[in-house]
Amino acid sequence: MTLMAERPVMSGTEPSGGFEELLDLLDELHVPDGYKAEIIRGNIVVAPWSKAYYFDVLELVCEQLRPHLPEGHRISANPFLYVFPGSERAYGPDVHAAHRSVSRHTSNHLDGEALSFVAELTSPSTRAVDLTDKVETYGKAGVPVYLVLDMQEQQAIVFGSPSAKGYEARFTKPFGEKLHIPEPFDCPLDTTGFQPPKPPAT
Repeated sequence: MTLMAERPVMSGTEPSGGFEELLDLLDELHVPDGYKAEIIRGNIVVAPWSKAYYFDVLELVCEQLRPHLPEGHRISANPFLYVFPGSERAYGPDVHAAHRSVSRHTSNHLDGEALSFVAELTSPSTRAVDLTDKVETYGKAGVPVYLVLDMQEQQAIVFGSPSAKGYEARFTKPFGEKLHIPEPFDCPLDTTGFQPPKPPAT
C-alpha cells in the first residue's frame, strides 16, 4: 500500500486482498485533520483539504444547480466516499449530486454509479488526477456530468455524454463567464467569483 499526499509519504507492501482490502484499510485509517483519503490506481492517497475561499466556490456551485436537480436528487459538498468497484477507485468528490436513495443504508461507501453530477476543485496535489484518472473513471461509470474547476488555470471544464470509452463532450470557459451544464441539468453555471481573492493592499 502507498499513502500519498503532496508527495508520497509512506510505502509498503501492496494489499493481497485487492480493492476490498484497500476499502477496509481506508475505513480504519486515521486521516489527519485537514486531509481526505481516496483510492486511486491501487493506492490510498491522502491530500489536504482546500483553501478557505474554495468553500465559497463550492456553495456557489450548489446554490446554482440545486433548482435544476433531477427529481429526487440532492446536491451536497459534505464529504462522502463514492466507490467504483469496476475500476477499483473510491473518491470523495468536492461536490456531488445523486438520488436520495443512494444513502439509505448503513455503509459508509456510496455507489459511484448513482451520481448525477460531480465537481472537483483542483489543487497542486490533486490537479493531475482530477484531469485524468477521475475523468476516465466518472465517464466510464456513466456519471452524466463531471465539472472540473481548475483553480490553478482559473477555468471551468465540463465533461458530458458519458460512454463505455469515457466522456464524449468537453467544454471550457475561463472563470468569470457562464458555462452550460448539460443534461440532466441543462442550465448555465455562472463562474463569476470563482477566482482567488485579491491579496489585501499593503
